[in-house]
Amino acid sequence: MNNINTVLIEKAWDERSMINDDTVRAEIESAIDHLDKGLIRVAEPREGGWIVNQWIKKAVIMYFQIRKMETTEAGPLEFHDKIPLKKNYEQLGIRVVPHAIARYGSFIARGVILMPSYVNIGARVDEGTMVDTWATVGSCAQIGKHVHLSGGVGIGGVLEPVQAAPVIVEDNCFIGSRCIVVEGAYIGKESVLGAGSVITGSTKIIDVTSPERTEYKGFVPPRSVVIPGSYMRKYPAGEFGVPCALIIGARKESTDKKTSLNEALREYDLPV
Repeated sequence: MNNINTVLIEKAWDERSMINDDTVRAEIESAIDHLDKGLIRVAEPREGGWIVNQWIKKAVIMYFQIRKMETTEAGPLEFHDKIPLKKNYEQLGIRVVPHAIARYGSFIARGVILMPSYVNIGARVDEGTMVDTWATVGSCAQIGKHVHLSGGVGIGGVLEPVQAAPVIVEDNCFIGSRCIVVEGAYIGKESVLGAGSVITGSTKIIDVTSPERTEYKGFVPPRSVVIPGSYMRKYPAGEFGVPCALIIGARKESTDKKTSLNEALREYDLPV
């Protein structure tokens, strides 16, 4: 249960001199500990959308300010940083392959597999998710249950401005190799992003499955099958292709999620 004094954290954010007070520091430390254990989260689903818990972002930013640089060692490896690394993976039920790194203050749920990858403070990776080789999960990003982040995927992080929404990837999504999802982009549940897709807060996402095209920005509707695309735009120097993303179909609800994912890849000839 959250018993953190959020009022004190908000007050310290506005009156930064309070950060030297031991009581304030204890509340900030407690907030990060709650984040690390998954008791609180930077963003959470509500009916009709997601909300951002700004006070948690403020606690994370102030945590950097109260921490001192420390040298830590892992065998022959040496690190020099303010934030310690997560520990006790065996007890947490998480498989961690060398050289996967997750910072303290990120929540990694039971059943997650971390291939050589990186998860930053404030991020949440829910149960059964695979974070594949060289994938990165940025600060405060929210990754749902049974998601597959393929090799080289870049999930962007955001701390400031504190009101900015983080990247959200909902349950049962498949994010193909070398995809980039940044700037608070929102990937709806059970979606499939083909290899190399780039989804930013301003990316045009065009549904081309019907004669009347529909456009979204920074949002991929649930069960969408998406590939990289482009559209022509005129500039003073001429007409050029501008990157976008194309919704070319949908995953079927009637089949098992993993089966429908494979069918989607075959049916639409998606690279992954």
